[in-house]
Amino acid sequence: MVAPPERIWALVSDVTNVGRFSPETFEAEWLDGATGPAVGVRFRGHVLRNGRGPVYWTTCTITACEPGREFGFSVGAGNVVANTWNYRFEPSGDGTDVTESFRLPDKPVLRLYWALFGWARGRTNRDGMRTTLERIKAVVEAPAD
Repeated sequence: MVAPPERIWALVSDVTNVGRFSPETFEAEWLDGATGPAVGVRFRGHVLRNGRGPVYWTTCTITACEPGREFGFSVGAGNVVANTWNYRFEPSGDGTDVTESFRLPDKPVLRLYWALFGWARGRTNRDGMRTTLERIKAVVEAPAD
């Protein structure tokens, strides 16, 4: 993306922007009085699973928060983590290489789920990440008004 890492990080780490970028999570809000990102801060996302349904809220906890370099969060409540999303920002030439990733915890039930349905969910995640990154790119590379 032709933009500095700090600018892209600021957009991604402000979870209230998620509806602008994600094809599944259409809104998010800070929890517990938080107004911005920091490790341990919680927020909740409103999800339209697979872009069709069901619709539900997820609670997330920020796990990585290094301005201009990394932003990550786990999805789940308390000690039960369903998955972790991460963004890395690396300066490159006149812009930034942005990498989005998804990781499941290494638990038997999730290994079974992935063995049975991973092909479909993996494709959905890859397509969703591609869409998210394309939408972020369009915003950060848009001409200034």
